[in-house]
Amino acid sequence: MADLDQVLAELKRGTDEILVESELLEKLKEGRPLRIKLGADPTAPDIHLGHTVILNKLRAFQELGHEVIFLIGDFTGMVGDPSGKNNTRPPLTREDVLANAETYKEQVFKILDPAKTRIEFNSSWLEPLGAAGMIRLGSKQTVARMMERDDFKKRYAAGQSIAIHEFMYPLLQGYDSVALKADVELGGTDQKFNLLMGRELQKAEGQKPQSVIMMPLLVGLDGVKKMSKSAHNYIGVSEPANEMFGKIMSISDDLMWSYFELLSFRPLQEIAQFKEDVTNGQNPRDVKIALAKEIIARFHDQAQADAAHQEFINRFQKGAMPEDIDELDLEAGEGLAIANLLKNAGLVGSTSDGMRMVKQGAVKMDGEKLTDTRQVFEAGVSAVFQVGKRKFAKVTLV
Repeated sequence: MADLDQVLAELKRGTDEILVESELLEKLKEGRPLRIKLGADPTAPDIHLGHTVILNKLRAFQELGHEVIFLIGDFTGMVGDPSGKNNTRPPLTREDVLANAETYKEQVFKILDPAKTRIEFNSSWLEPLGAAGMIRLGSKQTVARMMERDDFKKRYAAGQSIAIHEFMYPLLQGYDSVALKADVELGGTDQKFNLLMGRELQKAEGQKPQSVIMMPLLVGLDGVKKMSKSAHNYIGVSEPANEMFGKIMSISDDLMWSYFELLSFRPLQEIAQFKEDVTNGQNPRDVKIALAKEIIARFHDQAQADAAHQEFINRFQKGAMPEDIDELDLEAGEGLAIANLLKNAGLVGSTSDGMRMVKQGAVKMDGEKLTDTRQVFEAGVSAVFQVGKRKFAKVTLV
């Protein structure tokens, strides 16, 4: 049982919720390879770090000897997942979906072992359903049940349209689990309704319902919204190493810990030690560099990670700042917001200018881009703030 407890602890790392944990434990006790399903609709060509949060968990199952199924939703991708959307998504053409699917296969193998990964396309069983099959599938649920979805409920209350085909999406995703006889399905917290639909349809077909593991949504570079391609706040796994390094270094110090928990393969004890070191005065930038190099080495190689680090040093820590920087002390009070700090330091003409420059990505602190317009600095902070290419000030908050 000790080994099983260790396995369960590893599988629970970083998860938001497991439904139902006792059922998952019973399946693990059976000692057979479980069928672990992760579905992805190829709605855009790039996989980003937000996707890898769940792919990393799939990898953990793979390393434990379970059967990993990466399901490409080439059929459902043409419908469009309504999760978290406040309007109907435009459907993609089959050509777009298939082109994106090819890039997905290539990118997921940066994380998963291709020899141990089963790739499936849900058009294999959804297209043969035909009109009659779709009607039978639609009879499995009621409109009232669909309206329990939070996003549908909000859109209906706001008078926003909900297309009939959007009701079909959870049923189609749930039917995927029936077709694959999935033991476990992984997904983000925004997928809860769809994931539970798989359990319901499996029960209706006389199958043992799948366990559901939900992972947190990785916050994007803006520090506010979940990482997504539509929000343009993402880091693609195929981006050049230098771009990945710069983007990772631009995240806030607070957000960095979430990235460590969800993206790093380091032991939790090591991450805890990092936190303690920063609390005791170590520059969080040094820890962030370790995170950036780990991630880049994973998707490129160690040599490129080292080169990206050196390029960062050359660009931001050598010669990028003039020698005669103004130095000034500013009253921090109970905390000084970034826009006020920039104005008080004479780097912008007004707080609104400061907010605008942060939003445009034109503000840096010790060479690291600041993106959070709500960031507040407290007494004790001492750093070089930069606006644009020519305005610098060494600011110490007292």
